[in-house]
Amino acid sequence: MINTLEKIIADKKSNMEKYKNSFSVEDLKKRISSYKNYLNFKDKLKKNEVSVIAEIKKASPSAGVIVKNYDPKAIAKQYLNSGASCLSILTEENYFKGKLEDIDEVKKEVKLPVLCKDFFIDPYQVYLAKSFGADAILIILSAVDEKTAKEIYNVAEELNMSTIVEVHTSEEAKSALGFKNAIIGINNRNLKTLKTDIKTTYDLHKVLIDHSAPIVCESGIKTEKEVEEIIKKTKINNFLIGESLLKDLDKNSPLLKKITQINP
Repeated sequence: MINTLEKIIADKKSNMEKYKNSFSVEDLKKRISSYKNYLNFKDKLKKNEVSVIAEIKKASPSAGVIVKNYDPKAIAKQYLNSGASCLSILTEENYFKGKLEDIDEVKKEVKLPVLCKDFFIDPYQVYLAKSFGADAILIILSAVDEKTAKEIYNVAEELNMSTIVEVHTSEEAKSALGFKNAIIGINNRNLKTLKTDIKTTYDLHKVLIDHSAPIVCESGIKTEKEVEEIIKKTKINNFLIGESLLKDLDKNSPLLKKITQINP
């Protein structure tokens, strides 16, 4: 079986070299210091209400092209009007057809904090993401070793960015508890096989139950009933939702509106 995650990481290493040849870390620090539109991502996830991190992406390896007439700014405005707490913008170029510039363009139009959803394998990427306006970054524990994960996390802390540490197994969940200030995301999708199983959230929340920062359920959410069931069984009330919301855009996002109106 082809390991999709390994393919993406191999391409990401190549793409990083292109950026490093164009921007030094000092260049990126200058861009960051002149950017005035940063927001607190973590603070938007409230303990006493349902928070949705609504995802903006054109395509994915599992679904192919999801949005043909892709307009990140228009999608962001619709999400804002439908009650999203934060945005997740896919910036990976080859498999998700994204770009970093989408973050800056969206933040000029919509006042919501933005997660740079990408495959972070190098601390350099944290500076790069923030220089384009990102308020949060993602560390996928299955994509990097422990040393690299900590280096990426420490740079995000230094830059006052929120971090989502993403886990899919019990072993990763235990490791994630060491990132005390991080949001922990339980990804129901196995990035190696692309199969999705909501049971992952039910299993892993037991490991993470004492984590003091927010926990997010990611991937595979299709209905508000599923959200209600997850809240009831786990007390998790933060959700990162992509494909279901993107496929709902033509209907003016009723699913997002229904989910954000749930009383946990």
